[in-house]
Amino acid sequence: MAQAHRVAPQDYPWAISYEGKYKLISGNEIPAVGLGTWKAGEAAVDAVFNAIVQDGYRHIDTAAQYGVEEEVGHGLRAAMDAGIDRKDLFVVSKLWCTNMSPDKVRAALEKSLNDLQLDYLDLYLIHWPFHLREEASRPPKAGDVSDPDMEGVWREMEKLVVEKKVREIGICNFTEKKLESLLNYATTLPSVCQVEMHPGWRNDKILNACRKHKIHVTAYSPLGSQGPQTRNLLNDPTVQLISKKANKTPGQVLIKWALQRGTITIPKSTNPDRIRENIQVFGWELPELDFQALSSLPEQKRELDGSELFVCADGPYKSVEELWDHE
Repeated sequence: MAQAHRVAPQDYPWAISYEGKYKLISGNEIPAVGLGTWKAGEAAVDAVFNAIVQDGYRHIDTAAQYGVEEEVGHGLRAAMDAGIDRKDLFVVSKLWCTNMSPDKVRAALEKSLNDLQLDYLDLYLIHWPFHLREEASRPPKAGDVSDPDMEGVWREMEKLVVEKKVREIGICNFTEKKLESLLNYATTLPSVCQVEMHPGWRNDKILNACRKHKIHVTAYSPLGSQGPQTRNLLNDPTVQLISKKANKTPGQVLIKWALQRGTITIPKSTNPDRIRENIQVFGWELPELDFQALSSLPEQKRELDGSELFVCADGPYKSVEELWDHE
């Protein structure tokens, strides 16, 4: 197996993390570690506030579909009332699939801004490159899933940048094929591509495609998945061994692997101790042999494959393989 590529200054000067930040192609900066809020529920209020005020987080990742934007908004407002300057925060949200049509983009953003109690977003992402009917079931029925007018949606996203409603736009859960298609008509390039990425699913193909176009990658689920019948990398023997050697938690080891790979990462937690640990990943490095060991875990597999949302016997995506363009 070829060795995993660790970002070096001579390779990607635009991607170097300094003081815990990356510089995007626009020149704006994004903190390398953010707080994920998926499944945070009501605990998101305290999690966001404490992460910002007590632990130094400046990057908060959320989405309309998570159902916690109001809670995140309360946490953000409380942090700003406590003296944190809005311009020092980097807040991310996402356009959900039921709003993946040009006439719905603006209203979806306005609702997110209202719920988050903000005037603008730092980054607005397309959550998935598919359209869902408003009352779509899980798993979907015939007619629930369709291909969106992606060019029309992107044009609306671009307008939001011009109007300074959002500073950056980007994508989530794209394949290389879908990314290349978007780049054929994009006037404003996506600044960030957010995808599942961890040592159990390196996702090399989209990572390399993004590097080629100087698009930053945000790794979600950097610790693997803690759900039933999923792979919890915190208990992986290799991760455990490296954790003991480094005198760091397994979570810190996995987050550091993501950073040394040159990616942004957004570990999610509502546990105050875990939130604090997850950002204590600067000022030390994984030795090269340990980095390569983590980059060589067998049984590469997506944990969040989208099948429950989008795969339907009646199409247009009849299998997980079709959904991900066989990549």
